[in-house]
Amino acid sequence: MTDSSATGGGVGDETGGPTGPVGGPSGEPSGDPTGIGDGTRAVRAGLPEPVKHEPTLPGPVFAAHFHLPGDPTGGYAYARDENPTWTHLERAIGELEAPDAGEEVETLVFASGMAAISAVLFSQLRTGDTVVLPDDGYQVLPLVREQLTAYGIQVRTAPTAGDAQLHVLDGARLLWIETPSNPGLDVCDVRRLTEAARARGVLVAVDNTLATPLGQRPLELGADFAVASGTKMLTGHGDILLGYVACRDAELTASVRRWRKIVGAIPGPMEAWLAHRSLATLQLRADRQSANALALAEALRGRPEVAGVRYPGLPDDPSYKIASRQMRRFGCVVSFTLPTRERADRFLEALRLVDDATSFGGVRSTAERRGRWGGDDVPEGFIRFSAGAEDPRDLVGDVLRALDASAE
Repeated sequence: MTDSSATGGGVGDETGGPTGPVGGPSGEPSGDPTGIGDGTRAVRAGLPEPVKHEPTLPGPVFAAHFHLPGDPTGGYAYARDENPTWTHLERAIGELEAPDAGEEVETLVFASGMAAISAVLFSQLRTGDTVVLPDDGYQVLPLVREQLTAYGIQVRTAPTAGDAQLHVLDGARLLWIETPSNPGLDVCDVRRLTEAARARGVLVAVDNTLATPLGQRPLELGADFAVASGTKMLTGHGDILLGYVACRDAELTASVRRWRKIVGAIPGPMEAWLAHRSLATLQLRADRQSANALALAEALRGRPEVAGVRYPGLPDDPSYKIASRQMRRFGCVVSFTLPTRERADRFLEALRLVDDATSFGGVRSTAERRGRWGGDDVPEGFIRFSAGAEDPRDLVGDVLRALDASAE
């Protein structure tokens, strides 16, 4: 596999090695202020200083409490607040989200992506505040909207495309951005929105789940918070639930940390350790999966029964112009629509190398008819496809074969 610091809009070769317009081979700076490549950073992120006879990545620390004689003066005391295994992972994610910021960025890990999302929203908003949410984002956001409204918080919504949220910012306390949007894959201009928000005194949080820190860095684009579900591509194996919040502002971070303490939405040490271990292959996975997604999107465009193919890395995709300015990789998710619900179901049943499962970002490809959940405004035949790390020829071949088989 070719080691690359960015896939950009590139085309993978038959071994999955990406090439693209942004950056160069891993190990070259590619404009990165730290002067090291994504692969190097991913495999080294968050590791402690080496100690003779100790493991490179210390094992998970299973403890509810720690020795604490006398008055508490810092350090580890109670495991709902801090855990050494979290500390290594939080430092690692911070190094990926904002490699130029050093210790200025603090990261907090959570039990799930929704725990992280909730922590930002409910720690920052009070009765009478206004929040702007995307109306085409993650399907649990409507439930979040109901809860915010029940607490007396006004919710405004606007679509991701066209920077539409820009027009409903006045008077808001917080802007929530999800880009690319899930599952529609629309992209907004994060820098433009954050600059407009800052001029109005509005905080900005960006859901970076689909892109990962190797795809885009919201904090560098001006956001106050980078939030993500680590369940998906960040950890990439579909075996743990995890979320995180990264933030530059110490006061904002403290309020999110306080919320985590109150609700106790913390990850277990084993989950945190598995997540940190998985970061070492993030660049390899991201490059291969992004290349596979692009190859699949290009193949799907040639099929007459397939409509509405979306992938930000396609040069003619509506999101490409903005995405190519702010994203360093375009991600693993492709969306498209088949003519009917029945055709979509037959297609999914005919796949051999792709699991019919929700979520995305794993090394094994997954796909689902997204309308089965009822929470997304999509056609009945809409498919959200997450490209895994299979050989691209095998993956594309399986999808094309399944399309043929589903026509019967």
